[in-house]
Amino acid sequence: MKLIFAIVNGDDSQPVSNALMENGFFATKLASTGGFLSSGNTTFLICTENERVDDAINVIASKSRKRKEFVKNSMSGLSSDSFSSFPMEVQVGGATIFVTDVERFEKV
Repeated sequence: MKLIFAIVNGDDSQPVSNALMENGFFATKLASTGGFLSSGNTTFLICTENERVDDAINVIASKSRKRKEFVKNSMSGLSSDSFSSFPMEVQVGGATIFVTDVERFEKV
């Protein structure tokens, strides 16, 4: 058994959740916040058989899209340069996925 931790952008949370259910995966959803942009994310915990790990990752990847957003420059308070307050473009979305071994899994 494997435990998949998938951290997904909040905008992609519902499509990922629906796709996981449609493909027979059960997931626990946790609200989480990214450290860099302080944006809303959802962390999915999915326990599955070893041979289905790639299927789960493919489902997550198919519904987690990367996109670009403009955010306030975090350096604006550290400089007197007027250009530092302009928004900067960053890539958001996609998914960050960790897979670990599970010694024991029970659903009671």
